[in-house]
Amino acid sequence: MLLTKASEYALLSILCISDRKEPIDVENLSVRLVISRSFLAKILQKLTKAGILKSFKGVKGGFMLAKGIGEITMLDIIKAVEDNPATVFECTSDSGICPGNRVAACSIWPTLNKLQVKIDDFLSKITLQDILVK
Repeated sequence: MLLTKASEYALLSILCISDRKEPIDVENLSVRLVISRSFLAKILQKLTKAGILKSFKGVKGGFMLAKGIGEITMLDIIKAVEDNPATVFECTSDSGICPGNRVAACSIWPTLNKLQVKIDDFLSKITLQDILVK
């Protein structure tokens, strides 16, 4: 599974946001985490669209969690920010498309698909609460 910087930055941002009582804006968050402001803004927009964050406009605006830390999973975060499915191999994506059109002759797909299911299941069971408590 290839996780991009977007997933890493999303998780770091959410962890930083989770310990705040008031919204934090993109500028302060990007400085605190040493992340490009424009890249971080795109990530935060995706997280907001997915219902993980709430955004507030205005002078005291910024971002806060939209859910409790026990309700947000690693899989939720990854799916929200990755432009492509977070798959072990290209052929284990939701599209089920074999890049080489070898579906009939492919003997490894069942094994790769089982691995993908286990990884997705594992990530769906790790919540922010699990990460923050450790």
